[in-house]
Amino acid sequence: MPPPFAIGCAPAPVSSNVPPSLPFRPFEDEYRSGGWPEHPPPQLLAQPRRPSRVWLHVTLFLLTLVTTWLTGVDHYAGFLSDFNPGFRAGFLELLPHGVWYSATILAILGSHEMGHYLACRYYRIDATLPFFIPIYGVLTGTFGAVIRIREPILAKRALFDIGIAGPIAGFVVAVPALFGGIALSRLVPAPTQLEGVLTLGEPLLFQWATWLVWGTPPDGLVLNMHPMAFAAWFGLLATALNLFPIAQLDGGHISYAVFGPRSTLITYATLGVAIVLTSISMSWLVWTLMIVAMLWLAGARHPRVLDEDVPLDRTRTVLAILAAVIFVLCFTPAPIELADLVSSQPGN
Repeated sequence: MPPPFAIGCAPAPVSSNVPPSLPFRPFEDEYRSGGWPEHPPPQLLAQPRRPSRVWLHVTLFLLTLVTTWLTGVDHYAGFLSDFNPGFRAGFLELLPHGVWYSATILAILGSHEMGHYLACRYYRIDATLPFFIPIYGVLTGTFGAVIRIREPILAKRALFDIGIAGPIAGFVVAVPALFGGIALSRLVPAPTQLEGVLTLGEPLLFQWATWLVWGTPPDGLVLNMHPMAFAAWFGLLATALNLFPIAQLDGGHISYAVFGPRSTLITYATLGVAIVLTSISMSWLVWTLMIVAMLWLAGARHPRVLDEDVPLDRTRTVLAILAAVIFVLCFTPAPIELADLVSSQPGN
């Protein structure tokens, strides 16, 4: 069962407790010409920026570097074993190879969060640097990363751009890592004992990349994934989860920007899909419970923007369609199972 992890952003709720003497946010001037009020409400006024606790972000990153590196050592040992349970290797010998997994997963998660962060900086929205979440003893070595947006996002265009910047940035890094990791992987004889073997559901992009690199493998051979390939697989899964069109997830921001108040119905429908997925694979149980908890605490309705009735422009509509395509490419209905080994042939 995959661990819960966070990767994304959530805007702060709207507050009117802002001193009226503060200047307007610079980027709001252009919105007023599109129908915004001549005297905007206090929420549109620039708020004082709070200093980031850089030491905390650096500490969490270094701890996550350690936990993912050690996890990468375990993954590399498994890769060298070629599914041989009797394989043994020294820790110091394996230690340098932990970088394969660690560098890849930190690059994907970091790119995702920096996509959000830089978009916030562009729109002068107050946001923190990424918080990486270290954990050791699980398959991933991290619970992901997240930034905190410390003020409301009041313009639809800004909300859309901030929401979609993370998944696109992470996906751009994950794709070459996927092809590189699969190229470093190898075909090996299928093991005779499957007890305790984890199988990973293959997203469409993973299947296509494997077929392009290895073609159709001979009978009796399976793909032994290199740690870089596993990190890319995890990056694809994280991207798909965050593109679920639910409330405060990245996909929820995109859904609200495209569909407005109707996105609330989409949130409930997606929750139903998550429940159905849990009946297919118990690996969805934790994620579904997290969704339920998020909706219970924050509600299903997305925080409103002031220009809710203004439709998105054509470019952003195309980007929303692109986000849907990325979701389909990265999604798998059964992420992790204790079953047969993953086949490298597309469609299995």
